[in-house]
Amino acid sequence: MKTSQNTVLLIGGTAGIGLEIAKQLTALDNHVIITGRNQERLDAAATSLQNVTTILSDVSKAEDVDQLISRIKAEFPQLNIVINNAGRAILYNLADPNQDAFAHAEDEMLTNYLSIIRINQKLLPVLKQQQASAIVNVSSIVAYVPGITLPTYAASKAALHSYSTSLRLSLEETSVKVFELMPPLVDTEFSKEIGGHNGIKPAVVAEDLLTALANDEYEIRVGDTAKIYELFRQSPVDALNVMNANRKAWIDSVEQ
Repeated sequence: MKTSQNTVLLIGGTAGIGLEIAKQLTALDNHVIITGRNQERLDAAATSLQNVTTILSDVSKAEDVDQLISRIKAEFPQLNIVINNAGRAILYNLADPNQDAFAHAEDEMLTNYLSIIRINQKLLPVLKQQQASAIVNVSSIVAYVPGITLPTYAASKAALHSYSTSLRLSLEETSVKVFELMPPLVDTEFSKEIGGHNGIKPAVVAEDLLTALANDEYEIRVGDTAKIYELFRQSPVDALNVMNANRKAWIDSVEQ
């Protein structure tokens, strides 16, 4: 897959991993269409980057998606890459009776999984018209091994991993390639609550994505994700224990 002179739709590109991906893509002479739910952040991205278009849009809302698709078809019929980077993560304890696990799961599943299916489905006709095109779904290290502190976030990313694999197989006879980007803990505002300052820099994730696109490497396991994946293949129990090394303190945090 070429990494320059593309027209890219980047869902969730105003901060963190998304913004860094936008920076590196625009530096390679790609036109990037950035969506987000915060107009101030969109304006800041537009000011800091060249060759971008910003669109206020909430991927979890059907009406916003329909408006976005209509605009893409009218203004950017040459679109050939879609990067699904919007995310929702809720830190909570499944054993806590004061937490609404269903509401949290509903919120995360809609943003992290169902909304991606919707937007991919609506954009596939556009992507199939291109000589070479790609979908990039951003999942997570927890797609392989769940972490107890983000239980339904992990479930949504596991669902996204399974869907991405099925979508890749379904489109293998078309011009559309399906990539899955699986970062570990990354130092972003998004992951601040779960110790993001200990994570890798967003630039590393973006660089690995661009390398994988160029080499047609469809499952992109960045940093510790690759290590956890290898451990998971050898011993799922050991991988689960590594990912949840501090679970006793987490379990004890719930008042009995």
